[in-house]
Amino acid sequence: MRARRRTTVLAASLVLALAAAGPLAAAPAFAAPAVQQAATLDEQALTAALAGLPDADATAALVRVGGTDGSWRGSAGVHDLASGTAADPDARFRAGSTTKVVTAAVVLQLAAEGRVGLDTPVQRYLPGLLGRDFEPITVRRLLNHTSGIPAGDGLGDSFEELYAHRFAYQTPQEVVASAAAKGPEFAPGTRQHYLNINYTVLGLLVEKVTGHTYASEAARRVFRPAGMTRTYFPGTSPRILGPHNHGYQTVGRADGTTEFVDVTEWIPADEAAGGMISTTADLERLLTSLFRGRLVPRPQLREMFTVPAGIEGATYSAGLQRFEYGGRVLWLKTGARYGYSTMLGATRDLSRSLVYSVNSTDAKGEGMNPVAQRIALAALR
Repeated sequence: MRARRRTTVLAASLVLALAAAGPLAAAPAFAAPAVQQAATLDEQALTAALAGLPDADATAALVRVGGTDGSWRGSAGVHDLASGTAADPDARFRAGSTTKVVTAAVVLQLAAEGRVGLDTPVQRYLPGLLGRDFEPITVRRLLNHTSGIPAGDGLGDSFEELYAHRFAYQTPQEVVASAAAKGPEFAPGTRQHYLNINYTVLGLLVEKVTGHTYASEAARRVFRPAGMTRTYFPGTSPRILGPHNHGYQTVGRADGTTEFVDVTEWIPADEAAGGMISTTADLERLLTSLFRGRLVPRPQLREMFTVPAGIEGATYSAGLQRFEYGGRVLWLKTGARYGYSTMLGATRDLSRSLVYSVNSTDAKGEGMNPVAQRIALAALR
């Protein structure tokens, strides 16, 4: 389904955009973004990347660039289209698949404690979950998307179908059961196919091994030690608690015009794969704590910076994705929920880091959002 492929498409689009990028043209300055400036970054390009919001592509954007190279903060756009008030730079948002970074960290902690074996088949921990058609699938192959489990069924394929069911809830067990019913997509370890289902299974693994909910383990093991005080999982609530900027989706009308549909309230599926609500400051704290070895012991942390060998085109590690641009190797994770596009990423030594939340009006579209692309190009110069 298009929705499930979105994070892969977004990340691939980012790589292509960076590879093909020439000089960054300044966007028209309809409104001056709010910024906090610093030393060695291309501040002019970053400011230009946020100019002109809201526009057809995004209604707001929040950006944090950091690292030993210097830091920069920026925000632009509106809190909501009805009021036109300025976007809250500290707003919460749906963080989408950046949740997978947290899930990977929890699983790797459990591996460090000897409670989970990375080379142990997940079927040993969750017997009967997948059925006899599936070969043994190690926990490591779930982490790096080489499991061969196909995508589970959602509540629709088009935006219209999904929007009509936005207040319905699918349990992780229901999603996994629908995937298992299809049989394996490929033999484990022979291909890499990024899919939410791998992390949905990992969420169930965390619950089985610990005896606690996935959300409580994520909070105890990651949010609290990283200082992510404004990050949480909404469960079956469709609301975003606290200050947040509204998300919108553009929808075509029969007369050829378009309208902006408010998609802020939505019950998220696949909690361990993409249900997190966070802030740019908290995601920056996650990056810093994780890369400095404060969350996952270093022997297990290597998994997050190791792409599986011998698989053509593989770029995903445990929770992250590797790509190289301008002589830098960056490790990143993108995410998308309707109304919200997110990215966090950094060099391994944290000399440069980037976190953004863009209130994209087509977050599940096939290409990278133009505002997000401008931000990435400016931040990674």
